[in-house]
Amino acid sequence: MNLVRYATYPGRHPREVVLLRGRPCVWGRCTFCDYTADNTTDEGEMERVADATLALVTGRFGRLQVINSGSIHELTPRVLERIRRTIRLRGITDCWAEFYWAYRKRVVEIRDYLGIETHLFLGVETFDDRLRNEVLNKSMHWKGPDEVAAVTDSICLLIGFRGQTRDSVRKDIETLLTRFRYGIINLFSPNTRSGGLLDPEIQEWFREEFSWLEREPNVDVLWKNTDLGVG
Repeated sequence: MNLVRYATYPGRHPREVVLLRGRPCVWGRCTFCDYTADNTTDEGEMERVADATLALVTGRFGRLQVINSGSIHELTPRVLERIRRTIRLRGITDCWAEFYWAYRKRVVEIRDYLGIETHLFLGVETFDDRLRNEVLNKSMHWKGPDEVAAVTDSICLLIGFRGQTRDSVRKDIETLLTRFRYGIINLFSPNTRSGGLLDPEIQEWFREEFSWLEREPNVDVLWKNTDLGVG
């Protein structure tokens, strides 16, 4: 796929962003996600992409975000080693990556391996169980936010999809701000797998009601799915 795989994000938490290729997502059936089209089982291709993309990293911000259309755990050992080597070579002290709930018992493993402050973002999308599992088909179950907070300090939320209400969005934002250190909030963008999922009314309301989130020190709001510059 001809995608942009390196970019710099100049937002509240400036960072270099790389989009790598990993193995197929362990779940891969979320109704809103078509990023899995970038997955591969060709380890040589994964390493080629990693080599070319990580070579562009300069360390200018001291922070690196690694994206791979799934969980960081789905990168091969050789690609993970390339990431670790780049971190050391470029003097990076803060790494951001993503993981799926099925890998929750391996979060510490990744942090220890990279050897620097590492924030693993869980794509919670919403703490409303019905919306998360019946509408978005995330297949992620827990007793409450505390169970998630015990695993990670960083989450992603998704705003503007069918079934969300103003009340459910408010509760999600409150949970993010009171229970977690970092948050990335994404406004939902339609794609090849998400027909009929967009709720433009909720998105418009959110833009007006929560514009102040841009001043929150530990939150990045991605108003467009291209805001990180990769993809």
